[in-house]
Amino acid sequence: MPVETIIEQQSSLDDDRTLTNSGFFWRERHGVRVLISSALEKAGFANGFSTRLGGISPLPHGDLNLSGFDDDTSENISENRRRFLAVFPGNYRLSTRWQVHGTAISVIDSPEGVANTEEKADGLISDSEDLLIGVKTADCVPVLIGDPVTKSYAAIHAGWRGTVESIVAKAVENLRRVYSAKPEDMIAAIGPAAACRRYEVGSDVIDSFEQNFADSQKYFRPTREGHALVDLHAANRDQLIAAGLADANVFSAPFCTMERNDLFFSYRLESRTRGKTGRLMSVTGRAPLD
Repeated sequence: MPVETIIEQQSSLDDDRTLTNSGFFWRERHGVRVLISSALEKAGFANGFSTRLGGISPLPHGDLNLSGFDDDTSENISENRRRFLAVFPGNYRLSTRWQVHGTAISVIDSPEGVANTEEKADGLISDSEDLLIGVKTADCVPVLIGDPVTKSYAAIHAGWRGTVESIVAKAVENLRRVYSAKPEDMIAAIGPAAACRRYEVGSDVIDSFEQNFADSQKYFRPTREGHALVDLHAANRDQLIAAGLADANVFSAPFCTMERNDLFFSYRLESRTRGKTGRLMSVTGRAPLD
């Protein structure tokens, strides 16, 4: 057996072990591979974090671009979304929003709300059946939340600006206010994003964190004058726990989008190397009744 094949197989085994320990697993259908949160699925929520595998977009080839309309055709994205949704049992509608790195949370509770892609929001909540709500990322942090008691759920796009403004805590509060969900009952999955080993930011980001969090320095590792590596995974995890979620109910995917460009789109990496990139999508909703 060639050495390259042995190395690839060992890498795959290592990935699987790491995923199992982190509370995630892969689901694949017709070449489309999706990362699933075990805890959310066991609690009755369909969920998934997409990869770039199994699509038709030329980014550079065969990529599952689910939203980057500036760098792809609508026909490609529509077919990619069809393939992605086919991974989930059931007949789901998909609802997304126009993301602007803000903190608005959209409540999806009507057919008109499902279809309203022009509303600007970086978080979505619902308790509707036959619906997947989704956020789009390519280095930013996607967070999915489900409450097994009220069957309500949320999808959040947390870039550094949303993290500074505590958008995940706002989503938790909206689930509590709209659906009477209790944070201690909620389960959260934090998906693949640019991680601390690669995500370097400047003084604007460092200063914004310092102005909002007394202990902000723990999220940074200095690199050069006025720059540091930032850990948005840890920041969002801490915010979820501070909002009332149990530590044992918050799960973080062990993937960096910049390090695993073979699996995920990375805006920071590919905008420099290729001039364009696609978008991942993270979705959740109520699982179909048996």
